[in-house]
Amino acid sequence: MRSKPYSTDLTDAEWALLAPLLPQRRPGDGRGAPRKHSRREILNALFYQLRTGCPWEDLPRDFPPKGTVYDYFRTWSRDGTLDRLHAALRQQTRLQAGRDAQPRAGSVDSQTVKSTEKGGALARSAMMAAND
Repeated sequence: MRSKPYSTDLTDAEWALLAPLLPQRRPGDGRGAPRKHSRREILNALFYQLRTGCPWEDLPRDFPPKGTVYDYFRTWSRDGTLDRLHAALRQQTRLQAGRDAQPRAGSVDSQTVKSTEKGGALARSAMMAAND
């Protein structure tokens, strides 16, 4: 573990919740070879990148290498791992708030975006030209 904690690092309780939801094998490794970096440190790096918005190249050097972190991110995005983590956290949050684990209904809100007068005139002339 790193000597310098970041505000985005997982607590032991958070790690205990997420660890069982992560694949046991390394991305792209059919043999199950030992990991060089812990899954917890990979998640810590992902949360740091998500929170700060830094480019992958600018991850602090005390995290696993950027290529390794990105490979896990790409694999976990594609195989549904990150979706499962999100669903589990959403369910836990709903239960802690005294709600049903799964929502029964959803709500979609939309807003009308008005175009500029110039855009409107341009669109009208394009439509007129198309009708000619």
